[in-house]
Amino acid sequence: MNASVERPFRLLVICTGNRARSQMAHGWLRHLGGNRVAVESAGTEPKGVHPLAIRVMDEVGIDISNHTSDPVERYASEDFDLVITVCDAAREQCPVFPGAKRVLHQAFEDPDYPDLTEAELADVFRRIRDQIAAFSRKALETLP
Repeated sequence: MNASVERPFRLLVICTGNRARSQMAHGWLRHLGGNRVAVESAGTEPKGVHPLAIRVMDEVGIDISNHTSDPVERYASEDFDLVITVCDAAREQCPVFPGAKRVLHQAFEDPDYPDLTEAELADVFRRIRDQIAAFSRKALETLP
């Protein structure tokens, strides 16, 4: 008896810096979607993964420490079932993604406030992490 193996849904998450929001969404989508999804993330101006994004995701048992901050151009020639933009600037810079079957937009606040203490900043990152978790659950429910 041969069981057919379906290919995972390919997801791409884009934000400006590929530093925090898209990295956290990448982690949540991969964690919640399991083998159903293959997730990548990228930025229009990649700046490296924010250490607090790594830390607050680790607090909920999701390891994104091996993620890299990649330019969106790296994925421009690839096909994706769903491309998600998580900030308005990314949506404006990537209004059409040629290889996307579907595009979804949900803007999240940029958690990187330079005037906050590290403890205050970590709280902002946690709040946005939790918002992204709720969004990720809903986004995965839209997949066939």
